[in-house]
Amino acid sequence: MPEKVTKDKVLCYVVRDGKLLVFRHTDYSYEEVGIQVPAGSIREGETPEAAALREAREETGLKDFKIVRKLGETEYDISPYRFEVQRRHVFHLELTEATTERWASQEDHDGEQEPTQFECFWVPLEAAHILQSGQGALLGRLCD
Repeated sequence: MPEKVTKDKVLCYVVRDGKLLVFRHTDYSYEEVGIQVPAGSIREGETPEAAALREAREETGLKDFKIVRKLGETEYDISPYRFEVQRRHVFHLELTEATTERWASQEDHDGEQEPTQFECFWVPLEAAHILQSGQGALLGRLCD
């Protein structure tokens, strides 16, 4: 079995009016990829805060985010999908621009691969336990 690597990631809980911003991949089924919050890798030389804002913008197509606070860190082993332990820096973000209930978005990956198509939407915080692969682990800290 391959040795597991640890990678630093960010996870963004964007909350407004008691709802959490989530998305799904439109090219794959719920069974394959589930429902997710904006998240991704921290780039070389990037702070977790900068990575959280960048990922939120890239995956939603929106711009007006600000960090409310860091909720903490958690580790998640995503094996056997990839032999990787993710050290997740979890942030509570606020969005100040208006949105519809649902909208299409895409992440362009800096032109290095085909764009990924997303559908973004809001779910009540009470329903956010539907998040895939442990992404909901620190939702309870939003109430602290």
